Amino acid sequence: MSTKGKVIGKVSATEKNPSTIDFFYFWMDSNNDDLSPFDVVMVENHNKSITYAIVEEINHVTDSSSHFASYISSEFGSLVSEQLQPGNTNRLSFSYVKAKVVHNTENSYTPVMHDSPVCLCTPSGIREALGLNEVKNPLTCGYMEMYGNKVKVDINDKFLIGPDGAHLNVSGISGLACKTSYTMFLMNALQQKYRKLWEISDPEDKPQKIAYLIFNVKGRDLLTLDVPNDKLTEKQKKVYTEELGLKAEPFKQVYYYYPYGNRPSRSYTQSNADQDDIQRQFIDKNACRYFYNFESCRDKLQYLFANEPDQSGTLESIISHILDYGQPFDKSITTWKDFYNVLNDMVNKGGVNQQSTPIALSSWKKFARIVKKFQSEDLFGDMGKDKDDTSDLTSHLFDNLHANDVKVIDIAQLDPSIQGFVFGDVIQQVVERMSAKDKDTPDKIVIFVDELNKYASTDVPKSSPILRHLLDVAERGRALGIILFSVEQFRSAIHDRVKGNCANSAYGRTNFVEVTKPDYQFFGNIYKNMMTRLAPGDYIISNPALRSLVSIKFPYPTFKSNN
Repeated sequence: MSTKGKVIGKVSATEKNPSTIDFFYFWMDSNNDDLSPFDVVMVENHNKSITYAIVEEINHVTDSSSHFASYISSEFGSLVSEQLQPGNTNRLSFSYVKAKVVHNTENSYTPVMHDSPVCLCTPSGIREALGLNEVKNPLTCGYMEMYGNKVKVDINDKFLIGPDGAHLNVSGISGLACKTSYTMFLMNALQQKYRKLWEISDPEDKPQKIAYLIFNVKGRDLLTLDVPNDKLTEKQKKVYTEELGLKAEPFKQVYYYYPYGNRPSRSYTQSNADQDDIQRQFIDKNACRYFYNFESCRDKLQYLFANEPDQSGTLESIISHILDYGQPFDKSITTWKDFYNVLNDMVNKGGVNQQSTPIALSSWKKFARIVKKFQSEDLFGDMGKDKDDTSDLTSHLFDNLHANDVKVIDIAQLDPSIQGFVFGDVIQQVVERMSAKDKDTPDKIVIFVDELNKYASTDVPKSSPILRHLLDVAERGRALGIILFSVEQFRSAIHDRVKGNCANSAYGRTNFVEVTKPDYQFFGNIYKNMMTRLAPGDYIISNPALRSLVSIKFPYPTFKSNN
């Protein structure tokens, strides 16, 4: 199949700008306006090999020595007509391009020769240039639009969910980058692929058992992942079916966990979800409410204080004292009411017994002040409303976790510190269960975390147990089978050990300040500038199996949007 398109120019090697094994320049036909940054071009070499390159810069110059000369050549600034006709002196002008070499068909990386014709590529040429023809274990991650062609982009899923690499980080400003939508597109493609593999595989040789945990931290769109998007047009559906080889359908096997609330008008939940959706899910047995009684919460108290400064370690000491059943928090304390009563007595009445604990009264008062704001939380109670409630969220998750399941944990309406508590509880259990795998444990668990800056930014206290778990997941997750799909507005604010262990990155639209940070120092200026004006649905992605950064698009979500 031919990889060669039309000729658009010729290589230009000059004394100041020679062709090298990494870059070359070419002048472009003045009538050509098809080319854009990230487009692929090709040059046929004397040894019959083909060199492929990515367009990095496009420049237009004239023989004018200065803008002043251009002004003079137009009869000293005369505007000939409303159509701004050319000036009195015709200038010689042309466009030239800087291109970065990404591949040679014979692995012969010698500079391309001066005056060699430069051509556009056919879709097969584009795929060959970027290594898309050689992608093993392909997973659809979007498509490219290049001088009129749509080209599907696949990545090697072994670099996304292991064992060759792991983790995905998606960054971009709020709203315009569509970070959550893109991550859901990838997860949907992943679920479709492995559901199909399970359907066609031999019963004795099943593929990997992959499950998905999704934290909903804002809005309600992630609370209808199993509901078809009735706003999708036939044209948009065809992008899935004809361009990407996917089904235009929402997630399957979805189960929802809602935080318990005491308001009947909200179906006894603390959630942004639509009431009709919640009631449908409960009728279909696809949802439950979760709460924390004291006995299930005693050994998780540390997560309530994850973002509290504790330089002297006193809060940590108090939590350890309670975990060790230190007086007066002995085994007779089994309810939140008992706990609050004993704590109030300690700080308000008899004071702290120095024989039972050496921790100062002032420290206990600080602990009590922090705990007090949780006392009115419906989530922390000693009993639920009915059989649809569970006081052990993590056990319920794992006891009902099957291949290709999607579990959505809603924490959007909770206080930020309580969001961290639920998140920390789940992450801890995932790490423990995946470290001690049994026959019922999934091979892989993909965890989606939005607003990663809340838990793993450079501002989070180093003593945070949640940060410790995230670092553990980032560094050991590939071996354990825990895969982190994380999303944040500003990549530069995330802990280096988290983003540094992500084999895959997706960059959506960001701002001018962000692209000046060290995280972007290896991007060319053109790429940086493009990142500040990417349209919604456009991403620049990197994957170890691809030969270059690739600019891709992804289609509209297949699940119901409530916005």
